Amino acid sequence: MIQFFHWYSDGNGQLYNEIKNSTDFLNDLGISTVWFPPAYKSSGGGYSVGYDPYDLYDLGEFDQKETISTKYGTKQQYLDAVKSLQDKDIQAMVDIVLNHKAGGDEKESFNAIKVDSEDRNHNLSEPFEIESYTKFMFPGRDKKYSDFEWNFTCFSGVDYAENQEEGIYRIINEYAENGWDKMIDDEKGNYDYLMYNDIEHRNPFVSEELNRWGKWYYDTVGFNAVRLDAVKHIGYNFFKEWLTLLRANTQENIFAVGEYWAPGQLPLLQKYIEATEGCMSLFDSSLQHNFHEASNLGDQFDLRKIFDETLTLNDPIHSVTLVDNHDTQPLQQLEAPVENWFKPLAYALILLRENGYPCVFYPDLFGAHYSDQDKDGNPQEIHLEKVENIEQLLKARKNFAYGSQKDYFENPNFIGWIREGNEQHDGCAVTLSNKEASQISMEIGIKYANRTFADFLGKSTEKVIIDENGWGNFQVPAGNVSVWIPEPFD
Repeated sequence: MIQFFHWYSDGNGQLYNEIKNSTDFLNDLGISTVWFPPAYKSSGGGYSVGYDPYDLYDLGEFDQKETISTKYGTKQQYLDAVKSLQDKDIQAMVDIVLNHKAGGDEKESFNAIKVDSEDRNHNLSEPFEIESYTKFMFPGRDKKYSDFEWNFTCFSGVDYAENQEEGIYRIINEYAENGWDKMIDDEKGNYDYLMYNDIEHRNPFVSEELNRWGKWYYDTVGFNAVRLDAVKHIGYNFFKEWLTLLRANTQENIFAVGEYWAPGQLPLLQKYIEATEGCMSLFDSSLQHNFHEASNLGDQFDLRKIFDETLTLNDPIHSVTLVDNHDTQPLQQLEAPVENWFKPLAYALILLRENGYPCVFYPDLFGAHYSDQDKDGNPQEIHLEKVENIEQLLKARKNFAYGSQKDYFENPNFIGWIREGNEQHDGCAVTLSNKEASQISMEIGIKYANRTFADFLGKSTEKVIIDENGWGNFQVPAGNVSVWIPEPFD
């Protein structure tokens, strides 16, 4: 799949048209799913990336938040982009943000308790009355599609209280008698609250509305897959029910991947998958963390350990692999970018192996340029270059990454593996290094005896002739990757 946006994607309603116009290109590269950004009207109107959702039913149709279009386009442009992909058998993945709402229409008064931001179970006050923007009536939509109105009983916490200092305020209502919703971990005491108006999923009227909205969204757009935002901040029972009902109501086995960001904490990912009974895959944040570290440590990183403590190694059927995303890119909240020199290696490791469902990040295929401030408030200009040979790596996956796999992870600085191929496709041999050039002897199979292999990426001009036993000595490029495939090839 490809994440066809980043945090600083161009606005002015251009993204949906760009997706529509890229359909043939993506199909040629073997992209089978396109992940769209959040498509509904958000509190930032036409400037919002989409993770501050205001009205889930406004897909760029109503005059709300000073705009009809979202940052990415109108509802019709959205539907046209989805159809253009599906006409080429490319699936549409939609971004589902059901943790919070932002940009309320009116203030309400209610009782709340201020809590410690580092330990949300620690109260800093007695219950007292506050005012906050928790009333959502969506006047621009005028009850079309849904007449549900949100009030303070639909939320468990807020980060704004009129005439009060900044902080986190836990709302007191009948659905939150025992405090925050249950999480699988004790980070920050309880990490139910993340931002804005935190949705109270234990309110049955809320869960019923969100279930109804999911069916409406599917009927309207006809998506094939969902990416679920911020699942670590939502009680684990909610999405079990939501996905079960969505799949039952649509009679489709809709693929789902959740964002539970816990770099280097594989047990948490496994615990969440167990708690949700395997109803969704997760992004392998541990593998992305390993890529980040490997790219910064250079030849001091042991490549044999690149999959250690990852979901891809331990539960590959639930792993979606990635190199970077909109949160890890430079100047963003979870900033942990993979250095440019290592990205071809990282993409080879997710695209050309058996395990995991790989996700390509938009700037890595198209490049990106943007400006913003760093954490210290200093202006920064960022240029993200297109990853070297990314199109060839994608085509190698499409045409050659088939059949059983055998690893040759015997040296800390250069590793390789082979894919045997199948009845329809030749296989390939992959070598990579984070140090100097070398070579690896690998067995690709006796069916390739006496055939000549060449580097599909052009890093080496040498040829490899497979011996009568199916073995070949494959060159390893210095600090890069080679993909060896049988000649002739285009």
